[in-house]
Amino acid sequence: MSLTLENSPSVAAISKRERLGELMRTVGMLPVLILLLIGFALMTDSFMSWQNLSIITQQASVNVVLAAGMTFVILTAGIDLSVGAILAASAVVALQASMSPQYGMLGIFAGVGFGLLLGLVNGGLIAFMRLPPFIVTLGALTAMRGLARLLADDKTVFNPDLPFAFIGNDSVLGVPWLVIIAVAVIAISWFILRRTVMGVQIYSVGGNPEAARLSGIKVWKVLLFVYAVSGALAGLGAVMSASRLFAANGLQLGQSYELDAIAAVILGGTSFTGGVGTIGGTLIGALIIAVLTNGLVLLGVSDIWQYIIKGIVIIGAVALDRYRQSGART
Repeated sequence: MSLTLENSPSVAAISKRERLGELMRTVGMLPVLILLLIGFALMTDSFMSWQNLSIITQQASVNVVLAAGMTFVILTAGIDLSVGAILAASAVVALQASMSPQYGMLGIFAGVGFGLLLGLVNGGLIAFMRLPPFIVTLGALTAMRGLARLLADDKTVFNPDLPFAFIGNDSVLGVPWLVIIAVAVIAISWFILRRTVMGVQIYSVGGNPEAARLSGIKVWKVLLFVYAVSGALAGLGAVMSASRLFAANGLQLGQSYELDAIAAVILGGTSFTGGVGTIGGTLIGALIIAVLTNGLVLLGVSDIWQYIIKGIVIIGAVALDRYRQSGART
């Protein structure tokens, strides 16, 4: 007696797994975000207040910007562990440039430009010397953190008359500038990834770099571009952070920001193996991280447990990525 293919338990299990995987790719992590919102709203009265929701969006803004740049990198199957250190160094440069009485606003361009320069250094080492992204950016994390401390003379740079302080403290029609910038970054990133030739090439390089090279794509140019974007957006994040604090230092600012950015990207559905992911998913992932952090603070959870919970979330995000990939291969 033989079993038909349609009635085979293994085929049925595979079919069910495929349908579940397709559903996960369609809706992403949005249900998780909604459940977190509902859960924290039930556990604390102040969570859903307009003031607290505004705080959440502002706290998420810097991570959204960093995670957008990280999305470009991870889509090519790379990684950038140095974004937090680049943010710190760029913030110091932005603050120092803002000290000029007449040209203080140039601090914005100085911060973004310095981040872009450091991103190009990373990209150059990876694209031209073909060094592993993990090793390059891990080394850059330490080196750029040291550079940030060196630039600040291992002190906190403070400017009480910061000319671009409005970015971190003012709003337009009730919408904070930080949120406006984050939304603009997401929109531009979406356009580049979905409506330009460079976007197609980024996905191609992430999917199969050798095939992309054989098809005529200049892989080195794509890699240089994505790490430059990551660096520039880290520089923009530096300006956003400095504008809120009126200060910057190389020791503490940006610590662990790269972990939040990576977690947001992976939670958003972008695969570590490259070639799969969306910028919209990254936005949802960043909001999940912000909501989780804010909710835990309101519940009085200690910093120690916040780190533990965030670590579990990151591990869970990687496990989810592995499940997505195994589902795609079946």
